[in-house]
Amino acid sequence: MTGPMTVPSAVDQHDARAALHRLRAEVAKAVVGQDAVVTGLVIALLCRGHVLLEGVPGVAKTLLIRTVATALDLESKRVQFTPDLMPGDVTGSLIFDPHTAAFTFREGPVFTNLLLADEINRTPPKTQSALLEVMEERQVSVEGERRVLPDPFIVAATQNPIEYEGTYPLPEAQLDRFLLKLTVPLPSRDEELGVLRAHHAGFDPRDLGAAGVRPVATAADLAAAREAVRRVYVAEPLFGYIVDLCRATRATPALELGASPRGATALLNTAKAWSWLAGRDHVTPDDVKAVARPTLRHRLRLRPEVELEGVGVDSVLDTVLATVPTPR
Repeated sequence: MTGPMTVPSAVDQHDARAALHRLRAEVAKAVVGQDAVVTGLVIALLCRGHVLLEGVPGVAKTLLIRTVATALDLESKRVQFTPDLMPGDVTGSLIFDPHTAAFTFREGPVFTNLLLADEINRTPPKTQSALLEVMEERQVSVEGERRVLPDPFIVAATQNPIEYEGTYPLPEAQLDRFLLKLTVPLPSRDEELGVLRAHHAGFDPRDLGAAGVRPVATAADLAAAREAVRRVYVAEPLFGYIVDLCRATRATPALELGASPRGATALLNTAKAWSWLAGRDHVTPDDVKAVARPTLRHRLRLRPEVELEGVGVDSVLDTVLATVPTPR
């Protein structure tokens, strides 16, 4: 897909939900044991947000993005971020054509639906900023000309949680622009045995068609789902609950940086998407709690002395969720 998303015909929201639920089974043909991450990617697509994936090398992050894109009939591209990567290598640049004596624009890899920004913290801030600007504006401007990115468009950026030498960590202001931070876990023993058996039987991660992965949802399904999520009802006490959760992170002694108002907006949107995927037309407090950790964890910064004690952001969030009164 190279242009804005078009919806050829109206799709019933129930059909759209069923199509997105089939996604898990389809992805499982190639990727084992990552249902939670797949759900997070679907929520990001429904909310038009971006995802930060954190996991050690070898847990199939690249394969996961390619498989999700295939199952949704979307285009995906991958960029390996390195210290010498330039902004134009990501967004595209003007190239001089000697035959026409004119400059033509060569599209960068951001002109896709799902962009895997592999090891985003290995490239200098100048290139990071170019990508993050594209994520926010969903367009590329070169020589005053505006070029709109395809719709849908989300970035799935990866970080290695155990290796920081030679990296350029994303500043908090840029982290705040990611909708979700998802942890890609190591598989269980049984899941890892399944991976070995699949490779022994001839599974090739570069050939998803041979693995039986087929499109099970379309851009029309996604458009219908987005519209249905937009109409999910939120009672007034839930607005207050979301605001109170975010304000509580700003007052927690363990944190030197709490969730911003953008974080509150993100929590509202992800809770609505989670509720709709669960088959409800209204948000409950449990929906908010279910998405609070992936939506807020990357927006918070621990105090150094707390971090030295081995306390994690998720445990602080657990305390906040346990102490803020839940609306009835």
